[in-house]
Amino acid sequence: MSALATRSRQDVLRRRAHHLIPGGAHTYAKGDDQYPEEYPAFIARGAGCHVWDVDGREYIEYGMGLRAVTLGHGFAPVVEAAAAAMAQGTNFSRPAPIEADCAELLLDTTGSGDMAKFTKDGSTAVTAALRLARACTGRDLVAICRDHPFFSYDDWFIGTTDMDAGIPAGPKDLVLTFAYNDPDGLRRLFEERPGEIACVVMEPEAGTPPLPGYLEAVQRMCRDEGALWVLDENISGFRWDIGGGQRFHGVVPDLSCWGKALANGFALSAITGRREVMELGGLSHARERVFLLSTTHGAETHALAAAIAAMRTYREEPVIPTLHRQGAKLAASLAEVINRHRLADRVLLTGRPWNMAFACLDAAGERSQAFRSLFLQENARRGVIGPSFVISYAHSDEDVERTVAAVDGTLSVYAAALEAGADRYLVGEPSKVVFRRYN
Repeated sequence: MSALATRSRQDVLRRRAHHLIPGGAHTYAKGDDQYPEEYPAFIARGAGCHVWDVDGREYIEYGMGLRAVTLGHGFAPVVEAAAAAMAQGTNFSRPAPIEADCAELLLDTTGSGDMAKFTKDGSTAVTAALRLARACTGRDLVAICRDHPFFSYDDWFIGTTDMDAGIPAGPKDLVLTFAYNDPDGLRRLFEERPGEIACVVMEPEAGTPPLPGYLEAVQRMCRDEGALWVLDENISGFRWDIGGGQRFHGVVPDLSCWGKALANGFALSAITGRREVMELGGLSHARERVFLLSTTHGAETHALAAAIAAMRTYREEPVIPTLHRQGAKLAASLAEVINRHRLADRVLLTGRPWNMAFACLDAAGERSQAFRSLFLQENARRGVIGPSFVISYAHSDEDVERTVAAVDGTLSVYAAALEAGADRYLVGEPSKVVFRRYN
């Protein structure tokens, strides 16, 4: 099939999607504006860490399902468990026994909290944590880490970004921000607004590891100030450790939010926490009731069955050690090839090896969407796609070797573009950041 015919098929699908769906996708991070023009626009199927686009081209994929698919696409134990549950009915007028089974396994597996409640995405879980914290403390203000890119699609968080159209001032005025690894900055917030901050919301770790004693200082500060500490484990959960970043770092939050890898890409998230806080959303207290989470599809049986199968896999197979080992292998090999091309100051590997991303700099040493797009474009031409190098349990040694070989070829183009300009090699317009005020 000619390149023109291929582009025409992709363009027809793009036009149809944009006609029917605002932005052409149901997640901004998957939108056309996030990728170069010459990039697979639609994925038809996947197996393990390999995917095929609508034209039948195969790729090795990273950052699968926005980091939700940790075990691999079509992972048989998860799929079979979900299918078996689905055949018995997915949703009833009363709870199903599997709801308690999955909650018990989640609490036992992560060691986080005394009670759990399920929902469908990380956004609603984090927002539920805020509501609990405000009800528990009687305070309104929320402090969030501004170095962590996303907590929720709800007004309280999106109002802090440049993409805040349609959000009134009220929710924005209740959110304070602080920098990661800066305990003094958070301490100043508590000093400036004494007795007003309901909770501190952050990831245990994102692209930058915590400095020694930092997380412990945040934990202690929250307890001293009477604020709840909320850890967003949607990404770090089941990747840093089977018990998430909190177990990896040895800290104990008041509330935790889980998702993504929890059910290997099936729609399931959860909030866990201390009983006296979580029970505010229940029936065993005499305080004002908290509308914690009440979703029609929050406890669909097939998603819970998928989560149980995924968690059993994390417990019984060497998933976490494999992620860490293969991630380290990929990181070391990529660093070697980047150094060989003398591009260590232009192509930066960021984050832990098992959660590795990259940053692309231009000739002036500034972060560049044009060079990021070129990097993505050239990797795709060589059979590797993904907005990151976040690895999965399915990535074999051969997959790693093929990835490094692809990047090797990409870097030759990258080096030439630093001399001649990215526009000489990039097809179409550069990608854009998600949070921007105008298209």
